Amino acid sequence: MFKTTTRFAFSGVQRRVCVRPQVKTSHLHLHQAFASTSARPYDLAKLVLIGRLGKEPELRTTKNDKEYVSYSVATSNFPPPPPNPDGIRLENGVTWHHIVSFNPTQSNYLRTLSKGSRVYVEANYELRDPDPNADSSSPSGQRQIFLRHETIRVLSTPFQHDAETASDQV
Repeated sequence: MFKTTTRFAFSGVQRRVCVRPQVKTSHLHLHQAFASTSARPYDLAKLVLIGRLGKEPELRTTKNDKEYVSYSVATSNFPPPPPNPDGIRLENGVTWHHIVSFNPTQSNYLRTLSKGSRVYVEANYELRDPDPNADSSSPSGQRQIFLRHETIRVLSTPFQHDAETASDQV
């Protein structure tokens, strides 16, 4: 809202001007002034994958007897890498991502998925530093990427993929 007032300029001429009311912003926090959503109490590292299941998800147990499901997703590196100086272009590589789920309700669903299913996966990403006391050639002596399952969507099953291929050939 603007308020119209009359003021006199230094020349003695009367002018009408609009004055914007002053808003006290001292009670606003910086994140509220610039963000459309409230601040989160944590940061987030998330990885989104679209690929194929390498094998059926497996039920495993931790050292503390807590059950979890482990599964692997293969993704191809696209676009292909640039050509070498001699003009030869290397083939696309495949990257394997190992994901774990500690959610019991998700675990039952994950175990119904079959190898070769094309999936969309969202996972929380954590980079773990190596154990300084471990041998550098062992897994615990190397930096590890830990992917904790958050969501999964099946884009196609191997049966659907084979059926589509067969219908294209007819």
